[in-house]
Amino acid sequence: MLDLRRNIQQRRGFTLVEILVVVVILGILAAVVIPRFGSATTEASTNATYYELQKVRRAIDVYMARNENQVPEVTTGFATWGALVGNGEYLKSNPYNRYITTTNEGRVYAAADAAPDTVYQNNYGWIFNTATGELWAGSFDDEDNPLPKP
Repeated sequence: MLDLRRNIQQRRGFTLVEILVVVVILGILAAVVIPRFGSATTEASTNATYYELQKVRRAIDVYMARNENQVPEVTTGFATWGALVGNGEYLKSNPYNRYITTTNEGRVYAAADAAPDTVYQNNYGWIFNTATGELWAGSFDDEDNPLPKP
């Protein structure tokens, strides 16, 4: 009886082989799961930017409907949306392009000849055509698809 208790007490810990098997299994799981989180982050920033773009476009449409098709006065700069942002009538806060990875995510490029990007850039988050009132997200193409990052 005494020998049986001694054997039970000596077998309470894990062997080195058992610990190595668990570590290898955890390593394999990490190798499978971690790349999925990386793509999930990119997908989340792409979706956030797309929905923000749709929200701002609706705000521009409402502004133009209320102001006899007059384009809002948006200028080039950081958070320069004019009457669209401020009192909460159209937008409660400045939109941000989460797809670009710099502090320029809230910067607007506004010009009469503005057009969507054709290559990825991170100099501005939004492109506004002051002649037509059209809006595009920076680093997205003319069909609202994200351009590949370098």
